[in-house]
Amino acid sequence: MFEPFGKDLAASIRLWLEEDVGAGDITSMATIPAGSESRGIIHVKEDGVICGLPVAAAVFAEVDPSLAFTPRCGEGARVSRGDVVAEVYGSTRSILRGERLALNLLQRMSGIATRTRAFADALEGAPVRLVDTRKTTPGHRMLEKYAVRVGGGHNHRYGLYDAVLIKDNHIKASGGIAKAVAAAREFIPHTMKIEVETESLAQVEEALEAGADIIMLDNMETGLMAEAVRLIKARSPRTIVEASGGVTLETVGQIARTGVDVISVGSLTHSIRALDISLDLNERKESKG
Repeated sequence: MFEPFGKDLAASIRLWLEEDVGAGDITSMATIPAGSESRGIIHVKEDGVICGLPVAAAVFAEVDPSLAFTPRCGEGARVSRGDVVAEVYGSTRSILRGERLALNLLQRMSGIATRTRAFADALEGAPVRLVDTRKTTPGHRMLEKYAVRVGGGHNHRYGLYDAVLIKDNHIKASGGIAKAVAAAREFIPHTMKIEVETESLAQVEEALEAGADIIMLDNMETGLMAEAVRLIKARSPRTIVEASGGVTLETVGQIARTGVDVISVGSLTHSIRALDISLDLNERKESKG
């Protein structure tokens, strides 16, 4: 099983196969002899970055352990239209039973890696870290955050449980930034950082006074963002500054030049277009058995 996900991935694959296959692939059972064997050629129909080959392999292994899955490129490789990225050989029925799930995962993960690589290329040479958000497909967060890493990005927090991020609604509900930070500091272990989302210079001042470890500049125009960065670095040089909200390929370079340390981009995962990938059968033969 693919190491970054362990048993959780196996359980998810079984659930996803149950959703798609149910009691069986009626069409293949009706039209394809039980002993038929084929080679499935997985190829890309557009340029991109390939991601998810080990996951696709895990799908076919779950469907039928006798299937032989062979990658034809490396994980994270830049690929061009027509490139063969993997082959799977064995029972034709088994290949077709796992085809759609394997391709769905491979296409979406490759789409995320491709999008992330475009942002990473736009930031090449800039002293800033590109990160994702929690805006992921329910049940697929680990896969999608892995795809971000493959594409050259980094991961923000994985969930609500592994970092404190005080957002606008927390600030409203707790009575202000100072009260929210103080309460969080009292509640969490000393090893955990506190991040505060800010939308104005006044809120930046409050977050600095409260001793936030990370200050997020949310949906600020770049002029105001640059002013906020100067304020933060002058007062507290070790405070990490994150830019977030509405970041695009067209604006990410300008945002980086404001001096922020981190840029978080929700579109890496929340509205991604899947890479176009297909599986075609050839070399079909009938078993003599």
